[in-house]
Amino acid sequence: MSDDLTQLGKAAAIPASPEEARLERVANPHPDVDYVARFTAPEFTSICPVTGQPDFAHLVIDYVPDAWIVESKSLKLYLSAFRNHGAFHEDCTIAIAKRLVDLLSPKWLRIGGYWYPRGGIPIDVFWQTGEPPAGVWIPDQGVAPYRGRG
Repeated sequence: MSDDLTQLGKAAAIPASPEEARLERVANPHPDVDYVARFTAPEFTSICPVTGQPDFAHLVIDYVPDAWIVESKSLKLYLSAFRNHGAFHEDCTIAIAKRLVDLLSPKWLRIGGYWYPRGGIPIDVFWQTGEPPAGVWIPDQGVAPYRGRG
């Protein structure tokens, strides 16, 4: 555990914005092993910056840690801070990935942003830092392509 953690085990309000959110990290307990850690946020929300309408997504974040892992409560609070944040799907998805890369310096990270349709078009956003380390099992993200009623 780290003495630097300010949210875990304490009452913590949802930050007013992603910029104000404090993402925290702890030492990787197994830095000698390449493994995938996955976070899934099936009810992610943000706001359309033009219409002010809510946008919903199913986010899947996979990463291979190096020296650090993200503290999950701080990640939850960070993701929740997007609920009143106006940004396009692409911006939200990539901003989350970049912030995690800046914090953790992982060996590899990918994000899948599976956005629910608005205006009849689902927008899915995918990004990764490069090739994953050799020999690491990378499971499918498990989110079906959008089919509507078909």
